Amino acid sequence: MADEEGPERGEINGGPASMDSIESRWVFQDEDDSDLDDDDAEAHAMHRTVVDSEDDEEEDDNAEQRLIRTGPRVDSFDVEALEVPGALRNEYEDFSLGRKIIIAFQTLGVVFGDVGTSPLYTFSVMFKKAPINGNEDVIGAMSLVLYTLILIPLLKYVLVVLWANDDGEGGTFALYSLICRHAKVSLLPNQLPSDARISSFRLKVPSPELERSLKIKERLEASLTLKRLLLTLVLAGTAMVIADGVVTPAMSVVSAVGGITVEVEAIKQDQVVMISVAFLVILFSVQKFGTSKVGLAVGPALFIWFCSLGGIGIYNLVKYDSSVFKAFNPIHIYYFFKRNSTKAWYALGGCILCATGSEAMFADLCYFSVRSVQLTFVFLVLPCLMLGYLGQAAYLMENPDEADLAFFSSIPSGFFWPMLLIANIAALIASRAMTTATFSCIKQSMALGCFPRLKIIHTSRKFMGQIYIPVVNWFLLVVCLVSVCTISNIDEIGNAYGIAELGVMMMTTILVTIVMLLIWQINIIIVLSFLIIFLGLELTFFSSVLWSVGDGSWIILVFAIIMFFIMFIWNYGSKLKYETEVKQKLSMDLMRQLGPNLGTIRAPGIGLLYNELVKGIPAILGHFLTTLPAIHSMIIFVCIKYVPVPVVPQSERFLFRRVCPKSYHIFRCIARYGYKDVRKENHQTFEQLLIESLEKFIRREAQERSLESDGDDGDTDSEDESSCSRVLIAPNGSVYSLGVPLLAELKETRQQSTSEASTSEEVKPVFPTDPTVSDSEQSIDGELSFIRKAKESGVVYLLGHGDIRARKDSWFIKKLIINYFYAFLRKNCRRGTANLSVPHSHLMQVGMTYMV
Repeated sequence: MADEEGPERGEINGGPASMDSIESRWVFQDEDDSDLDDDDAEAHAMHRTVVDSEDDEEEDDNAEQRLIRTGPRVDSFDVEALEVPGALRNEYEDFSLGRKIIIAFQTLGVVFGDVGTSPLYTFSVMFKKAPINGNEDVIGAMSLVLYTLILIPLLKYVLVVLWANDDGEGGTFALYSLICRHAKVSLLPNQLPSDARISSFRLKVPSPELERSLKIKERLEASLTLKRLLLTLVLAGTAMVIADGVVTPAMSVVSAVGGITVEVEAIKQDQVVMISVAFLVILFSVQKFGTSKVGLAVGPALFIWFCSLGGIGIYNLVKYDSSVFKAFNPIHIYYFFKRNSTKAWYALGGCILCATGSEAMFADLCYFSVRSVQLTFVFLVLPCLMLGYLGQAAYLMENPDEADLAFFSSIPSGFFWPMLLIANIAALIASRAMTTATFSCIKQSMALGCFPRLKIIHTSRKFMGQIYIPVVNWFLLVVCLVSVCTISNIDEIGNAYGIAELGVMMMTTILVTIVMLLIWQINIIIVLSFLIIFLGLELTFFSSVLWSVGDGSWIILVFAIIMFFIMFIWNYGSKLKYETEVKQKLSMDLMRQLGPNLGTIRAPGIGLLYNELVKGIPAILGHFLTTLPAIHSMIIFVCIKYVPVPVVPQSERFLFRRVCPKSYHIFRCIARYGYKDVRKENHQTFEQLLIESLEKFIRREAQERSLESDGDDGDTDSEDESSCSRVLIAPNGSVYSLGVPLLAELKETRQQSTSEASTSEEVKPVFPTDPTVSDSEQSIDGELSFIRKAKESGVVYLLGHGDIRARKDSWFIKKLIINYFYAFLRKNCRRGTANLSVPHSHLMQVGMTYMV
């Protein structure tokens, strides 16, 4: 409804094997049409999409199908969509070398802060779980850390997962969006075939692995259980990202501030907590200044931090014991477990902390390019981290009793205070890594209908992916402060950290595996190797941290579960609301009975009726007709729809369709946005774009009719009349034959395929052109003049506040979820009127309650 979708709600890689929508495509053909050649099959497909009504856009998923190659796909829902520009280029590709260096500095401050500060606490937590009993323990622990860094951050994320981005967007919801684009797995039934014509909706060309991919696609689309399981995994991963945004600042800041106790013994743990609280308040307060400003400011600081980390590591290796290089031999991992058995397994919970921040590299990808993240990690971050850990291990070989604060104890005495200052700055920067990742994931989940709407502020005019969400920012601060004051022990915070981080990692592994099978279509052996190695490794780590969940880290786990249920309830309620609106949409029989005046007075003007339906006439129109004394002379059903692509080009934004005969002056407009799109124009600009697109649609519709009538003149054979062709002319001059049958055959075909689901679905909104009406009365100039006059009379936004309530005979759990939890979320989320930047004098609102 309108309170759900305003025109400003929008706040979303093709490799060598991808293709644009204007190229030839591979499509499914029904088994019944197997005797058609390729051209006839394409014409048949176009017949279904151009002439049939909105309800006919639903495809029969259960029909036997085979894959055929076709010519260019034409977006029949709006001829305007034929204006397909070139594939969207990454917004970082055209930068100069100097600009790329600046971006590399920003990646240090935004993306790598988390993983860069892990040396502050990794060895401290590990050796508290498995105390040092000899040099072999130090080398074994060092070997564990080295190969964890190589396997998870480097091999998994940098070399594999980063390539699973959705046109530059990373995170669990970006993976889910990527999967939804290739298979109909979304639980919200608002997909249209025309969505696949968007130029950024690029699909892969068939490969030798295509058959397996199609089987997986069919299985996912046919199984409601698998769809729900997939969504559950995505919501669980997002909940863990949000929990990670709480525990990361707590862990980084407390461990950095705690280093002061090495030189100032008078400072106790209570004072450390108080200083940490002050730092955290400052950190979240500067978040509103944006990623670009803060990232550029702190990038040099992180560069100094990494260089200092590597420099101190080299100093300790030279001064103490360089034999720690033996840790590159993985046999020492076996010796470590053999010597410590159960304690070594507990130490895995501390070892995984060296890989924390790996998910931030992927989740924060929308802020920077893939290549800048990869190069910065491989050539700067990873070498400095390894040197830092090797230096600490060399120091502990001769000073095993100082493992509690291994990093600060290993700093040369003359550099302690400068390094303490740099470490605290780095910790504050690291705390922002998962905070920005949380913003990205929540924005994506809102666009895909899985999170209550919140106010989103765009902090950069150049890069639309850089955002700030005030409510989330302060909410994370409160929970973080509670966590720091409640779980002040570094071991317990580290355990909570491991739970959140590993939860996200496991969800990412599963989703990337699906991407490999469904989209990348690579060899099954490679896919199974990826899944077994990394999921098995992460489950092993997870078993270690989960064993100690009773120590206090359960608070973070409970917080993640609460966030999961918030997203689940919102998605469940939104799905029920949409399905109810579909069932209660008005039938075309009723519209015919009402006549062109709709049973009321048609006053001059344009009414933009906002609703969520992509097909059919929303029930809220009937509510307006019975509530208002008059209705506007022109009505446009506006649906703000978010499709599973990052960006929809402006030329493909609006899709129009005539809902009723011309005399009704009723249209449907679907304004399509990607989850990365930003609504920058005000309501006047939006109206202007919409009217211009409508006029363009009407002109081309008249052009089609003229071409069709010219073709009819040449048909003299009675048998050929039932298969006369229809032609579309694209803006570039290309001519497309649509092969549309005449109305008589169309009616016969439609009567055979009419579903018995509901009255509104049985009646198809196809209206034959009245032969008695002259061309002059239906001229394009007259209709365009009518639109201009209606525009001059004013544009009014018709908003319907649709609420849902559970039926009296519903289960108690359903009543509790819908009537209380979902109602509470709707009451406190951002309303549609807040998204519409229009004067209140241009708004009309009515309320409507659906029983579900």
